Amino acid sequence: MHELVGALRSYAWGSRTALAQLCGRPVPSAHPEAELWFGAHPADPAQVSIDGHSTSLLDVVAADPQRELGAVAPAFGGRLPFLLKILAAEEPLSLQAHPSAEQARGGFERENQARVPLDSPMRNYRDDSHKPELVVALERFEALAGFRDPRRTVALLRALAVPELAPYADLLAAQPDSDGLRTLFTTWITLPQAMLAGLLPKVLDGCVRYLSDKNCPDSHGTGETPSAGKEFVAEARTTLELAEAYPGDAGVLAALLLNRLTLQPGQGLFLAAGNLHAYLHGVGVEIMANSDNVLRGGLTPKHVDVPELLRVLDFEPLDVPIVTAEPVGDGSFRYRAPAAEFALRRFDLTAGAEPTAVPRTGPGIILCTAGTVRLRQGAAELRITPGNAAWISAADSNIRAQAVDGDAQLFCACVGDE
Repeated sequence: MHELVGALRSYAWGSRTALAQLCGRPVPSAHPEAELWFGAHPADPAQVSIDGHSTSLLDVVAADPQRELGAVAPAFGGRLPFLLKILAAEEPLSLQAHPSAEQARGGFERENQARVPLDSPMRNYRDDSHKPELVVALERFEALAGFRDPRRTVALLRALAVPELAPYADLLAAQPDSDGLRTLFTTWITLPQAMLAGLLPKVLDGCVRYLSDKNCPDSHGTGETPSAGKEFVAEARTTLELAEAYPGDAGVLAALLLNRLTLQPGQGLFLAAGNLHAYLHGVGVEIMANSDNVLRGGLTPKHVDVPELLRVLDFEPLDVPIVTAEPVGDGSFRYRAPAAEFALRRFDLTAGAEPTAVPRTGPGIILCTAGTVRLRQGAAELRITPGNAAWISAADSNIRAQAVDGDAQLFCACVGDE
């Protein structure tokens, strides 16, 4: 086992405080800090500390995939199949979806044949892999994820009492299924700018009226539970917030079709291929297949490719896809996700408790998110603190973890075992 130093990524939607505070660095940071990458992705691999020297995890794995990855090496072409991150969103991320494995292979081949450079900002497919992903909240985490039941969306559109929305509500009410959602989403996301400029302000006015109604729960920050007929407070607020961040963006309208959810600390959200989503605010641990394929539809200054997004989207209405941690003993919790590339466990370590075994399949990355953790393998010992991690090769066995000087928390990422 070796210390693993994450690669810090700066994006405009990141936080100047969250990652810095977690890692014990001065606040505020010089730039918005969005993600810490712990993995072997070519775009920004983490660094392994070996005998006082820093080496890219990508190079470590490539030098001896059989030792580092073990029996899973052939199945994943000698590459580490997952990417672990800490994500800190201060502002909303783009409205996006990820392709299936088949779509990713086809899209990557098409763009290669078209000779689109891999580092081009106009590129959709940077590799040939799909990108299922799971995020687990470290604090309250806000997101949009999957298309809402069309009947509830019709109720939302009518609750806003905007006459210009009536034809769209009627359209979806007449066909409350995936086909109706596809029609309405496509209509909105491709709306001519002149029509969008006329419709969007009226929708925002409707949201303001809805929230300013004296009967609207929590309109004055009271924290009261929404009463009957006022169930869309979060949706209306989110619409206004998105419009402020991305004025005139068709993605603001499209967001009205998605489930609006809040994860409490420890809850997870799994997103399969084709699920439209946007993270809004919060800090979480994220694990995904080792891919950087993103199709964007709005709410971003980055490359947007609506036709390609429409090719990959799954319009089936989705129940709120929250993943509950399953206790598996010794303060360990498992997050079930149907992905061959990764599995994730959380360990809540209690001060003074005996060392806890950290089971895994194949290679692993152990990430500390609270307190100080002592990792032991035989006579070898490694201490990690929040924001730091350890690389565990497939050849490393019998890893045990123990809290030092108070309670601690860690996550263990490994290859999927289902």
